[in-house]
Amino acid sequence: MGEIKNSLEEQIKFVVEEFKKSIKEKEIQIISHFDTDGISSAAIIIQTLKKIDKRFSIKIIKSLDEQFIRDLPKDKPILFLDLASGNLNQIKESKIEKVFIIDHHEIIEEIPENVEIINPELHKKQKISGSSLTYLFSNHLQENKELAKLAILGMVGDMLEKEIGKLNNNILENGEIKRKRGLLIYPSTRPLNRTLEFSSQPFIPGVTGNIEGVIELLRETGIELKNKKYKSIIELEKEEMEKLVTAIMLRNPKCKSSEIVGDIFLLKLYNKLEDARELSAMVNACSRFGNPSIAIQLLMEINSAKKRAESIHIKYKQKLISGLRYASNAKKIEGNGFTIINAKENIKDTMIGTITSILSNSSIYEEGTILIGMANYENKIKISARNVGRTGRNVREVLNSVVTEIGGEVGGHKFAAGANISQEKETQFINLLKKNLEVEMVKV
Repeated sequence: MGEIKNSLEEQIKFVVEEFKKSIKEKEIQIISHFDTDGISSAAIIIQTLKKIDKRFSIKIIKSLDEQFIRDLPKDKPILFLDLASGNLNQIKESKIEKVFIIDHHEIIEEIPENVEIINPELHKKQKISGSSLTYLFSNHLQENKELAKLAILGMVGDMLEKEIGKLNNNILENGEIKRKRGLLIYPSTRPLNRTLEFSSQPFIPGVTGNIEGVIELLRETGIELKNKKYKSIIELEKEEMEKLVTAIMLRNPKCKSSEIVGDIFLLKLYNKLEDARELSAMVNACSRFGNPSIAIQLLMEINSAKKRAESIHIKYKQKLISGLRYASNAKKIEGNGFTIINAKENIKDTMIGTITSILSNSSIYEEGTILIGMANYENKIKISARNVGRTGRNVREVLNSVVTEIGGEVGGHKFAAGANISQEKETQFINLLKKNLEVEMVKV
């Protein structure tokens, strides 16, 4: 297998040197994940490689499968960003000359000879995003402190901002990020009525998607219109903030104040301070609507991309609210400690993960419940699994044990994982999953 150094910092330096040797004469193929972390990573590496005048091509993908890996060129160096740690055996069999992986997902297979990898799982499992790793890697290729803000954006997109270690702290300082304590509903920079109406994380029963409910909540907390508009979250006085937090918690009793109050990260894009959570949502919207190139251009501050990204985001938010309504009212497959929502064509495959996440953070399900969302696309099914309250079984292992039996791909983390299977395996998948979950409940 490729060499692994003792510390993450040493490993990054080592992989950078190997990377420089590989790209001397050759064009590099970059493959990155389509979420905020992957898109931020891609925007960082594109700008870095342009600065050092290296040739490259880039693909943004939803998930990595065996056929895709098999079809990759064998003689070009391949750089995977924010994915591929779960595909090491397939990469080994692909006979690609040289592969570089910058990722932070679980590793369960042996690292092949043709792979150089940067992954905190190999170094005390440090909590760091793919974009932060890509930034640290890029900074060794060419100093790029102005790209640190994109690393922080990816970190916020992957919800790792509550576990900021030493490495991320340095990146925060480089990125000139403003931090403000407040209610974690985004955008914190826009009028409250709009922010609350489209609030999905947290999902506020009777308020999210309901303008009358929004006005009632604001009336209750004594937050009034000034000059025909409401204040934004970052403009609220301490007392107003406390009343608003209390009113939200009364509507969503499972919300802990520690979950909905925290650090708001403001970063400068297009010369304006923006809420990192809002930017992350906009990037995700572009990708999930099939426009990852607009998301990358947005982060590279290309003017023409900004308006397009904003209009995609508005459409996305509307779809998200209707998807949440569907998921809340749909007939579900329920058992002891689990709920399966089989949305078929009623929710886009690119949105099922977001909707499952939102529901897992709502007050609807008991802590420890395993929530599984399913959505059809082409001839496949996208599956998303979440643990309510981030406690209980390892959902990646649950999906892995079922998908190994029927065929498909699995990726993700202990409390948030995903899979892809063919549609003809739908019934088999549900039956095996139910059996697996019910047997485990009996054991307990």
